[in-house]
Amino acid sequence: MKISIKALLIIVSGLFVFSSCAQGQDTTKDVDIVKNAFPEKQAELRETLDGIFKSIQDGDADKLISYHAYGPKFTEFRDGAPRFGSEGNEAYERGLVAAVSGFDYDLEDLKINVFDKVAVVTFHSNFRPHMGDQIGQINGQVTLIFVETDLGWKITHEHFSDLKV
Repeated sequence: MKISIKALLIIVSGLFVFSSCAQGQDTTKDVDIVKNAFPEKQAELRETLDGIFKSIQDGDADKLISYHAYGPKFTEFRDGAPRFGSEGNEAYERGLVAAVSGFDYDLEDLKINVFDKVAVVTFHSNFRPHMGDQIGQINGQVTLIFVETDLGWKITHEHFSDLKV
């Protein structure tokens, strides 16, 4: 069977056009990142929060640090002071873990808002750090911003301010 060059060109051109159209089709489902609650990711973040506070209770500063996405985009606001970066936050977190002999906490009015690969977690802190035979009381408003990475959810921003009751 002989195929002319003209017929071959028509067939090849048709295959090219067909494959280009198929590749251009958007087969992904549009997800409304504002309205979708992403419940599976909310559960992952709840586990991450539990891990963060367990690391403080266990006195494991390295584990606590592992929950952070340190780098040039990391920021923290605390106690009305100017913005801290990665180094300032890590020093503070290590100092906190070294200073406490126990740590009880409640995350009151917890809200976990997920926007696909970014999450905003807010709560009123009811922290009770144990320092020697003293038990402190820290009530505050907390915002944590997480990004989803290949290694799980990591904190990229922290904001702590006093809660006026």
